[in-house]
Amino acid sequence: MRYRMVINKHGVLAVPLATILVPLVLLAGCAVQTPPVSQRESLPSPAAQRQAQQAVLNTAPAVPQLKRKIALGRISNETHYGQSLLRDAQDDPLGKQVTDMLSKALTESGRYLVFERPDLGRVKEEGKLTGAQLNVIGVDALIVGSLTEFGRKNIGQTGFLSDSKRQVAFAKIDVRLVDTSTAHVFFATSGAGEASVESASTLGFGSTASYDGTLNDAAIRQAVSDVVSRLGTELSARPWQTAFLAAEQGQIFLAGGKAQGLTPGMVLAVLTVGKKIKSPQTGFDITLPGQEVAKVRVDALFGDSEATEGSVVSVVSGSLAGHKLTDLVVRQQGGQ
Repeated sequence: MRYRMVINKHGVLAVPLATILVPLVLLAGCAVQTPPVSQRESLPSPAAQRQAQQAVLNTAPAVPQLKRKIALGRISNETHYGQSLLRDAQDDPLGKQVTDMLSKALTESGRYLVFERPDLGRVKEEGKLTGAQLNVIGVDALIVGSLTEFGRKNIGQTGFLSDSKRQVAFAKIDVRLVDTSTAHVFFATSGAGEASVESASTLGFGSTASYDGTLNDAAIRQAVSDVVSRLGTELSARPWQTAFLAAEQGQIFLAGGKAQGLTPGMVLAVLTVGKKIKSPQTGFDITLPGQEVAKVRVDALFGDSEATEGSVVSVVSGSLAGHKLTDLVVRQQGGQ
């Protein structure tokens, strides 16, 4: 390609207009290029999540599922984030936030009976106003844990014409399940969560993002969700079991109803409670296997909540004669 130099009448070098426009057009073409956008699946809206959870709660399980009684114990913030010399050990807003989120997630899962422990004193004080006696129910397991990792960081990439920055918040929660009858820690797990927001620009043009404080909450919420999922896998492994309530006027009443998956026509096995023997090896009480004495069929369900549900059953084989109802347990057929 040849270029022609032109000198105007004032003796000044005149550059052809095309010589200037071509590089500008090429530069403009570079300016509109943006960094590749990573595709991410958007999370369901809170309303959609609540609707899905309610649909699960309204649907009876295909097989009986035992709802363990659980309570939240100490959930504290053991990171340096949010700590101050002006705060005492009881003033732990981040630990309280994790406790509230975990309690909400466990309750909404529909798989547990969750009992209040952190604010039990306030519940008792409220009961005194009306003279109501608080009937505190023991639980099968106590959840104890802490927020062990929490922080934020900025990740950036700078090129010749482009610049990108990503704000990342990360949280990790460690919890353990404690058997309230022996203080034995029978399960421990962790849950992690991460949330981020990204901005990118080219030649100063593009999206911007200021400090987003909600990323902290989103990361903690994801970590809580991860913990609840792992707890569900462990606790659901326990075989379903229930007990008789009473036998009156020819009817036999059983604890447990629709929320636990019982349906009319279902047949359950009745076994004697096995003898307890202390193990000389571990010091724990070991229950020996019981003997099946009868089978019962679910005839009807009653109760208006998972805490007050029950079933009416009848004996279809074997006999309950000669046995105290308190010395018998009822299990799904085939359950050990």
